[in-house]
Amino acid sequence: MPSGATLYYQPIAPIDCTPEEIANARQQFYEQNQLIDETTQQIWLKQHGMSREILETVFIPRLLKIEKFKHQTWHHKLESYFLQRKRSLDRVIYSLIRVKETEIARELYFRIQEKEQSFAELAREYSQGPEAQVNGILGPAELGTIHPNLAHLLAVSGPGQLWHPIRIEEWLVIVRLERLIPAQFDVAMRQGLLRELFQNWVQEQMREVNSGNTGMIVDC
Repeated sequence: MPSGATLYYQPIAPIDCTPEEIANARQQFYEQNQLIDETTQQIWLKQHGMSREILETVFIPRLLKIEKFKHQTWHHKLESYFLQRKRSLDRVIYSLIRVKETEIARELYFRIQEKEQSFAELAREYSQGPEAQVNGILGPAELGTIHPNLAHLLAVSGPGQLWHPIRIEEWLVIVRLERLIPAQFDVAMRQGLLRELFQNWVQEQMREVNSGNTGMIVDC
């Protein structure tokens, strides 16, 4: 169920939606959730314990109000927020081997460096994480979702750069950047950032509710 759908906040109460906007939102909701016929619609309604009337007159309009609230509140801040977050939003494809023994890590590093064996071959044979199943290749992954020490190395790497084994928690890790994919300020990115800013706001509102310092109304 979409984030924030079960919460009713005072800030969205005064937001108006025209019948045309609600009709478009209803159509988009059915399309996005692949509710293409009566059978799939009834299954969805049963799974979510909702009547069609509640879905179309309460739930979908509330989602529309939330979307309009997000746009009104943060749309003008998106570009600066993107620039602030860009480094962590850049994605990388990288090769990784993790082992726990220092001597093995050193030996594998020198084999790769001297081109005695390929990274993929050694990852399949020696890596002790799930990357062994995919020839050591991981990603694309946002830098912000990777361990900070590893993300820093990848952020300052050029394609093909191989790093000496580094310790990350209990592992010794050999890593090589394969490709950097810079984040783009496109439609999908803007939608994702709006969602992130809204979720941050929801969390802050809930903290204030728990501390008794807000007039926010919660109503399912």
